[in-house]
Amino acid sequence: MEIIFGRNKKEQLEPVKAQVTGKIPTWLQGTLLRNGPGMHAVGESRYNHWFDGLALLHSFSIQDGEVYYRSKYLRSDTYNANIEANRIVVSEFGTMAYPDPCKNIFSKAFSYLSHTIPDFTDNCLINIMKCGDDFYATTETNYIRKINPRTLETLEKVDYRKYVAVNLATAHPHYDGAGNVLNMGTSVVDKGRTKYVLFRIPAAGPEAKKEGRSPMKHTEVFCSIPSRSLLSPSYYHSFGITENYVVFLEQPFKLDILKMATAYMRGVSWASCMAFHREEKTHIHVIDQRTRKLVPTRFYTDAMVVFHHVNAYEEDGCILLDVIAYEDSSLYDLFYLANLNQDFEANSRLTSVPNLRRFALPLHVDKNAETGSNLIKMASTTATAVREKGDQVYCQPEELCEGLELPRINYAHNGKPYRYVYAAGFQWSPIPTKIIKYDILTKSSLKWGEKDCWPAEPLFVPVPGAKDEDDGVILSAIVSTDPQKLPFLLILDAKNFTELARASVVAELHLDLHGMFIPEGDWDAGMQAPSKAQQDKASKCHGPKAPSTIIPTFTFSSVYTPHSTRTSPQIWQPATQTLFTGSAFPGLCASPGDRFSCRARPMRRGWRRRVLGDTTLRFECRELRRESRRAPARAVCAEGAPRTRLL
Repeated sequence: MEIIFGRNKKEQLEPVKAQVTGKIPTWLQGTLLRNGPGMHAVGESRYNHWFDGLALLHSFSIQDGEVYYRSKYLRSDTYNANIEANRIVVSEFGTMAYPDPCKNIFSKAFSYLSHTIPDFTDNCLINIMKCGDDFYATTETNYIRKINPRTLETLEKVDYRKYVAVNLATAHPHYDGAGNVLNMGTSVVDKGRTKYVLFRIPAAGPEAKKEGRSPMKHTEVFCSIPSRSLLSPSYYHSFGITENYVVFLEQPFKLDILKMATAYMRGVSWASCMAFHREEKTHIHVIDQRTRKLVPTRFYTDAMVVFHHVNAYEEDGCILLDVIAYEDSSLYDLFYLANLNQDFEANSRLTSVPNLRRFALPLHVDKNAETGSNLIKMASTTATAVREKGDQVYCQPEELCEGLELPRINYAHNGKPYRYVYAAGFQWSPIPTKIIKYDILTKSSLKWGEKDCWPAEPLFVPVPGAKDEDDGVILSAIVSTDPQKLPFLLILDAKNFTELARASVVAELHLDLHGMFIPEGDWDAGMQAPSKAQQDKASKCHGPKAPSTIIPTFTFSSVYTPHSTRTSPQIWQPATQTLFTGSAFPGLCASPGDRFSCRARPMRRGWRRRVLGDTTLRFECRELRRESRRAPARAVCAEGAPRTRLL
């Protein structure tokens, strides 16, 4: 397992063309964007846990049957600080970083104090989130990092705490039809209370887009649930949602806040302050989205650990809730790198196996129902909900399938009735060896697997205008441990699980965690096609024989490149701002093949980018100041005739 888990992966900064075998569907146009740990050692220091590794973004761009691959480490504050020091200096959940032995006593004292109430890492290595027109790399702390999904550049750092009082947040938000984001976070001892906060980030409206305002500023608290313990809140990785309800599992896998506050002084990691309490219950909280309040019935089940919710929906007066459940928390312990790279097979057999379970939660409990009676009358499930004294209901699940993890569905059916689960398949090992399509209705499955191939989370992409739930393809990035076989992007027909194509790349692929597919039409508004008036104006510039024109958008990005050694890299916050577009300057136009140059003061350095049918020209600079005189930008048309436009 050293090949998969122990080695640092190299970046592939420039796009490399994949070798495609088979035929990619012509409708499949867009980018598969993925996230996961890629660097597990910095200098002579190593991380303890696989989930601590530095985030490595990678993407497969699919266009007209061709695939291009690239990867880039997330340039987080954590990454920059570690690389600058050539050692791990920012603590992660499973790895505590300690001050350099050469530091003086005051520096050491400050380090101990700062870890009592920790400022968590911005190493966002778990997932990708879309918010309005922006994309973010996410983790489970209060930080997310805005990224450019085309170039994988790291942009500004966002702290949820500026908008909502949470110390931790999930990396698995939900989206409604309007693009609004619904997520959950934990607020620790805020005003004497620890609570779970459900918050909503609205999709950016037209006015906000024009003014460049972030939808984060309009984040609102949707509902809050008091923790059953002030100093031992539940750990959770995701939550469920239906058309009218939100389902949250308060499980007995808990964080000990007092232990976390003293972990640094005791020489242990924050992860060691998590514990599974087998003797306790798992409480199932149901929030009515219409009233934003908890339903009065108190549901609970036996102790379990859930990382991933599959789906939930309403049927016959019940909520059907599907989750991947474990008997205990042993899976988390297995992912310590020492367990992965030594005696892996023996350690793996000691972990509990993931199971797809279905719970049935009755929404309207008959007050006249007898104590001990089963409230579920549905023929479609064997799950039970037994009424107990007061308003308590004890739920026992239906066991649907064993050995599934990293589940995905056709997201058009999220919160609605559905039939198919696409997941990674596991046997004795927690490392996926197969891709599985599980049919909940027939309890049957289809599988794909290949020797020495390790698939990532399978992602469903629907055919435009799809009629059936499984009309589409499955995408999965495959890591190969066979030196004779290149890693590849696998494309399966989602209906019958036959292979349509694979795109092999001459590059290192890492086993990632989560991601999303971004259809070509979903890029931000600054990249959309020009209006008819803009096209007419541009065509006059080039004459009747010029090729079709585009209106370029100039985007400037600040980056972590201090111009002086006296300036710390952490001072410069990355940001991207569209300063002007061609439509704002009459007479400015471009054609595929045009070249533009630009000056940026005070660095007085220029960059060139070639327009290859893309509407965006990007220039990187630390700082941009508008010059008092009008700076010329020279464009060379496809025919070779030079033209000068004044910006």
